[in-house]
Amino acid sequence: MPSQRDPLTCEVVELIAAVVSRYHEEYEHAAARHQLTGAQAKVLGLLATEAMPMRHIAQTLKCEPSNVTGIIDRLEGRGLVERRPDPADRRVKLAVATEAGGDTAAQLRDSLDFAREPLAALSEAERTTLRDLLKRMLG
Repeated sequence: MPSQRDPLTCEVVELIAAVVSRYHEEYEHAAARHQLTGAQAKVLGLLATEAMPMRHIAQTLKCEPSNVTGIIDRLEGRGLVERRPDPADRRVKLAVATEAGGDTAAQLRDSLDFAREPLAALSEAERTTLRDLLKRMLG
């Protein structure tokens, strides 16, 4: 196992940090073009793929449920999200993207060129290797 002080390991860590930083910066800019915060855009992106209880959203984003409630309130006020009872447990409310919310999430996803463009320069085999290595790093 390489030492944390190994120059190659340090360079890889710095490069990963730079990629993450640039991705977050572009994500915030894309969200702002839709008058959303980054957190609102992330929640909308999650809900565009599936309805979720707010507790699950909070766990996914690693934040407090009260933060999610505020985000859902603002998205709901804009007509991008709605709350529905969970058919499996009527005590639980699901947050669901509306059609407008799904459209907005798709526009956001399509506008994130920073990650897509450099990846397009890699071959399919290289993208597969990168994906597999990242999955392995995340355990």
